[in-house]
Amino acid sequence: MFLRKKWGWTLKKKLRTSTKFGGKYTQPAARLYSYEQDIWIFGSANRSNYWTTKKTCALFCFSQAIVREAQKNRLLYSRQIMNKSLIAVGSMRGPKLDAVHDALKLLADHLNPNAQFEVLGFAVDSGVGHTPLSSAESMRGARQRTAALMQLASANGEVYQYFVGLEGGVEVIESHADNIDATGDGGRRVFLESWAYVSDGLRGHFGRSGGIELPPVLAHEVLDKGVELGAAIDKFAGIAGIRDNQGAWGVLSNNLVTRRQAFCIALVAAFAPFYNVNLFRAAPAVSSSVGN
Repeated sequence: MFLRKKWGWTLKKKLRTSTKFGGKYTQPAARLYSYEQDIWIFGSANRSNYWTTKKTCALFCFSQAIVREAQKNRLLYSRQIMNKSLIAVGSMRGPKLDAVHDALKLLADHLNPNAQFEVLGFAVDSGVGHTPLSSAESMRGARQRTAALMQLASANGEVYQYFVGLEGGVEVIESHADNIDATGDGGRRVFLESWAYVSDGLRGHFGRSGGIELPPVLAHEVLDKGVELGAAIDKFAGIAGIRDNQGAWGVLSNNLVTRRQAFCIALVAAFAPFYNVNLFRAAPAVSSSVGN
């Protein structure tokens, strides 16, 4: 291996100028080997085509195979340095961070096939109750987590490609007394939902999982007694720490859908305007033409 990151040997192309076909251009005249005093051997985007040197100590000729291998390794390392994208997540909880990783496995090639995504979790406040009691409150919590992340990044002078807020809560649907589907629990149905909000710092979008109905006894604990859903589901299932494992989703669905998977679905939906750009940009124009 002839490439080193600092104070090492690097491949160099000597260029010559030609005016063939009436146009001035540069082309490689010889493949040389030189010593370069430069910490970033692979250079920036402005130096991606040809090597530059600050101090040449010796020149040697090498085979085509060595040259090609050196160029290949240079490009691979350059991509790792230049295309790293950081994603900030407003939580330190395992299922939420795992959900972001799962979503990126599905979306990475659609968002940016040349990017290497890295997920970083931060403990930030949602600004809502421990268990949001409506879709609107859950959406607000997810968005406020993202806003807190952006403020934190600005204060620290850090740059992130995306900011992600995740919030789980319930939605209450009141049923009429004459509705044959009324549950008998005050005529209401309560659904567990998982929400995501994703922003690139300029625009943001929501995504939601499906909803799964809470049994009346569990809904009573959360809505009427004010017990946090995490504590209520632990008591309901007789297992401690469910929130950091399969979650209420896993308990209610017999682990066919876990908390992690529910948030993954919400994230795929929230990222849609970023990876399906053409469709979402065309939507206003389509809407306008339909109105006419």
